[in-house]
Amino acid sequence: MPNSNEDHKEIVYKRLYEYFMEEIDAVDNGINATEEKPKYHVTTTLGGRVRDLNPAWNDSNQDFDGQFVKATELVGSELVNRVDGMVNRWLPALDIVRKAFNKRHEVHSSGKIVKFETGGCPWKEHLYQLEKQAGCEGEVQYVIYSDSNGSWRVQAVGVQGEGFTSRLPLPESWRGVRDEKLSELTGIPECIFVHASGFIGGNKTEEGAMEMARQALQMK
Repeated sequence: MPNSNEDHKEIVYKRLYEYFMEEIDAVDNGINATEEKPKYHVTTTLGGRVRDLNPAWNDSNQDFDGQFVKATELVGSELVNRVDGMVNRWLPALDIVRKAFNKRHEVHSSGKIVKFETGGCPWKEHLYQLEKQAGCEGEVQYVIYSDSNGSWRVQAVGVQGEGFTSRLPLPESWRGVRDEKLSELTGIPECIFVHASGFIGGNKTEEGAMEMARQALQMK
């Protein structure tokens, strides 16, 4: 990790264990990910793909050494790719999220709205961690950011560890409504859409996305 400091190395080390090694360790020791009965089968894990490289039981010319080499290459490439993603994509996002988080009260006095100048960076885990460090877990309700088309999005922050559940979804009366009908309903010009689940919406302008977030806070 060139040009990195010790704090960054520690962050990557802990994340690599939690999001890579721990799973492998647990499976190897027969520890289930949950005590509940799984709702569907997961067969494409790293361990599963390594297992699939075992020679077939009915192969008369079983090549254990050759398959072991393939398994080693598979795991090695997965490890390198995971570290590369953490160091070159996930970690650089931390500084972006931290700056936006620290400025949240400038965006809205409540501190419940965070603004990113551009979208695309992985922000959720960083936001959860920054909230925890600041002693304000669950405070931020919405993030706004520009998309690749130059429009703006307002996204409800998800409940950590609960999949598709949002802390405060966009108002129910907005969900599934688009364009002019949405603008008429909200009184906000240039609206584009609100998803049927309320987890995200769009507006053509930053001001419009910000107003959507402000109104949603007031309507909770």
